[in-house]
Amino acid sequence: MELKTLKSFVAVATLRSFSAAAKELNTVQPAVSRHISQLENELGVKLFFRNSREVIITTSGERLLDDAIELLKHAKIAKENVVNTYKGEIGSLDIAYMGGATLSFIPDLVRQYAMQYPNIYINLVEMTASEQIIAFEQNKIDLGFSRTLPEKGSSDYASVGIYMDSLIAVVPSHHPFASREYISVSELQNETFVLFSRTEAVGIFDAVIQLCQDADFYPKVKNQPAQMQTLLTQVSAGIGVSIVPSSIRKLVTDGCKFIKIENIIPTIPLLLHHKKNQLSPSAAAFKKIVINAISNIQKTMAL
Repeated sequence: MELKTLKSFVAVATLRSFSAAAKELNTVQPAVSRHISQLENELGVKLFFRNSREVIITTSGERLLDDAIELLKHAKIAKENVVNTYKGEIGSLDIAYMGGATLSFIPDLVRQYAMQYPNIYINLVEMTASEQIIAFEQNKIDLGFSRTLPEKGSSDYASVGIYMDSLIAVVPSHHPFASREYISVSELQNETFVLFSRTEAVGIFDAVIQLCQDADFYPKVKNQPAQMQTLLTQVSAGIGVSIVPSSIRKLVTDGCKFIKIENIIPTIPLLLHHKKNQLSPSAAAFKKIVINAISNIQKTMAL
């Protein structure tokens, strides 16, 4: 059964007139008659009794009418769903983010997106950069906020720079340096360090090591936690000091004191990534909102 024949059938059955049905469907009466004949031949049953004065629907026609109305209703919904999905107005959106690096602005971005696209299901998942790469490969996320991706495989992704972060020292609140506003990296050469795992963020780890080497020492690294919140907990407990992106101040920092590093240049980027040629309409709409917000985000994240 074709949709056009079902539409003709429903119109005739509802209006009890071939001419009225043709007018409603913006067609000619012979076309409607042809559709009804085709449908009756296909089903092998009589759908209408008709004479010069009236059109009477048969019992078989009554049975078909309910089903035909439902079929046309579902066909309309299916069409609308396809069109709205293409426009990015329905569907789902999976976004990965790095906690401290995005907590200041990602709620506003998601709130703005949800207001514009209320029928999109948004799933936010906190992931490290390495976890995001695996999730991208498994098609579990559409977009990811993280640091620079490892050079290997990075050509498979498109990225938008959001803001540049600076490295900052963090010491226990009872540390002799805790009252300082600024510190030089060389003053930390005799300290024990807790550094964020290189496995999770190669760029940050290597930047910290390079900063120390530029100050003529190699840090004594005691622990390499895989979560920034764990790193801050260990610093607070007096296990060591650290050098971290300044955005980490947005996490729970009780017992920690952040100290600006003298003559530091912002070198730690936060980017929005997605796989090339795999940007869904819903993800593209969110990306547009992010791009429009970059200027305000940079002001928010300024040290």
